[in-house]
Amino acid sequence: MSVQIEFPHTQVKPKRGINWEKWGWIYMRASGIVLIVLIFGHLFVNLMVGEGVKAIDFAFVAGKLSDPFWVVWDTAMLWLALIHGANGMRTLVNDYATREKTRMVLHGAILLSTLALLIIGTLTIYAFDPCPAGAPAELLPSFCPA
Repeated sequence: MSVQIEFPHTQVKPKRGINWEKWGWIYMRASGIVLIVLIFGHLFVNLMVGEGVKAIDFAFVAGKLSDPFWVVWDTAMLWLALIHGANGMRTLVNDYATREKTRMVLHGAILLSTLALLIIGTLTIYAFDPCPAGAPAELLPSFCPA
C-alpha cells in the first residue's frame, strides 16, 4: 500500500527582508552553547571552589559582584538565558496558539515580562551595594570599611 501526497495548489512566495525565524534558530543554538559555559562556570565557582555551598552568603555574593569580571559574567548569563527562554516561549506560542489575536496577546506578554526581568535583573547586578550602611560587620565582606 502506498500513499501519494498531492502537489500543493498554491505556491509559497519567498518573503523579502530579514528571516527572523532563521535568526531565532541560530540564536538558540549559539546562545545555548555560550550558556552551557556560563552556567557551568557559575556553578563550579559557587559550589566547588573554596568551601562549597556552605560559603555562599551575602559576603560571598558581595565579593563576587565587586569584581567587574563577575558582573559582566552574570549580566551575560542573565541576558542570554532570558532571551533564550523568551525565544523558546515565542516558538511554543507560534506552534500552539491558533488564533491571531491570542498569539499577539501572548507575544506581548512574553515581551513585557522579558523586558521587565531584564531591567530588574540588570539593575540588581549593577546597583548592588556590597557594603550597605548599617549592616552587621560580621556579615559584610572583608574589603568593606567597618
